Amino acid sequence: MVFVLDKKKRPLMPCSEKRARLLLKRERAVVHRLQPFTIRLKDRLLEQSVLQPVGVKSDPGSKVTGAALVRREETVNGPVDHALHLSQIAHRGEMVHERMQKRAASRRRRRSANLRYRPPRFNNRTRSQGLLAPSLRSRVENVLAWVERYRRLAPIVFVDVETVRFDTQKIQNPEISGVEYQRGELFGYEVRGHLLEKWGRRCAYCGAEKVPLEIEHIVPKSRGGSDRVSNLSLACRPCNQAKGSRTAEEFGHAEVQAKAKPPLKDAAAVNTTRYAILDGLREMELAVRAWTGGRTKYNRVQFGIPKAHALDALCVGGMAGVSGWNVQVLEIKALGRGQRCRTNVDAHGFSRGYRMRHKTVHGFRTGDLVQAEVPHGKWAGTHVGFVAVRALGSFRVEKADGISWKRCRLLQRADGYEYRKIPSVVSSPGVNAGASNAA
Repeated sequence: MVFVLDKKKRPLMPCSEKRARLLLKRERAVVHRLQPFTIRLKDRLLEQSVLQPVGVKSDPGSKVTGAALVRREETVNGPVDHALHLSQIAHRGEMVHERMQKRAASRRRRRSANLRYRPPRFNNRTRSQGLLAPSLRSRVENVLAWVERYRRLAPIVFVDVETVRFDTQKIQNPEISGVEYQRGELFGYEVRGHLLEKWGRRCAYCGAEKVPLEIEHIVPKSRGGSDRVSNLSLACRPCNQAKGSRTAEEFGHAEVQAKAKPPLKDAAAVNTTRYAILDGLREMELAVRAWTGGRTKYNRVQFGIPKAHALDALCVGGMAGVSGWNVQVLEIKALGRGQRCRTNVDAHGFSRGYRMRHKTVHGFRTGDLVQAEVPHGKWAGTHVGFVAVRALGSFRVEKADGISWKRCRLLQRADGYEYRKIPSVVSSPGVNAGASNAA
């Protein structure tokens, strides 16, 4: 479906692609936005239209959040939801985390290089109640921002959101019950004693005994590993240094890697942000209802709908039926709006170049959607895509490089997201979150 606005840019009921094409051909409407595609009528006001109940359904995940816009129809058997628009939002939490680490390394190097020693201070390190890490806050703000955007494009009156809570101990041990929840791996041990018992007081890699042993990460922290006891092993100094930043499997010891339990950061991220998303939605003064992951799975199985992020969102809530789900999905990838830092640094925090002082060049900014008409040369033809600007006015549009700014025509301003269409029953590779799939 195509989003429709009245002549004062107020949301009306979405229409079919065929009807939108006819309205544009008869010059009764103009293109308001390309992604998501939206038209604006020239001869219609909100007061002259009849609106039906439209809602947003959301299935928040660690790496990907599914969203669905539906038109609700009340029947004798209960409400039936008709899909109007499906999308999935790929978060950039990992990117935010990496940039925060890079910034911390740069600051640490500057302080140690330019300042005399200063003892650490702890009297100003308190955190406000409910504070989320930047990587988690990015996920929450993406979900809230897109619900607000959909409110500007469609007459939204209700929101259904899944607030699943993952049992991290049951994920590790499905048979756990009763008092075992209070007894972790270290029950009756200290960390070092537990590791010595677990690894038989010998190096996990070469089997050396009666030598000094060091605590080592099976999956290095630089590769996403954690300080959980299940990710720790014992190694002699030569093996620890030879392993470096490789995983145990890459080091040639798959049997050691098999003892490391999978990380639970995706489940932890969902558990941490679920109420922050719910509270943010309730502040929008909409009819917000929270549902469990079990209800989502029940609806998906009952109606025979395949598993995908956007389709999971469509199955959130109580309903007697669903239709119109086998359509293309708009994949929305969060990229951010660039960086405020104007200095490029290497992995050790040393300066290695500078960015432009101003981000706008001849009216274009990196990330704008443009159309470039190149009459001759290596890149002759029409190129449509996101632009990367340079101070000299020689731009890059998708794969075409060295295109003059005079050949570019602006289609849509950068808004911090990248868009593409994918089938509804196939999720894009590399963005599936284990926590969201576990529901």
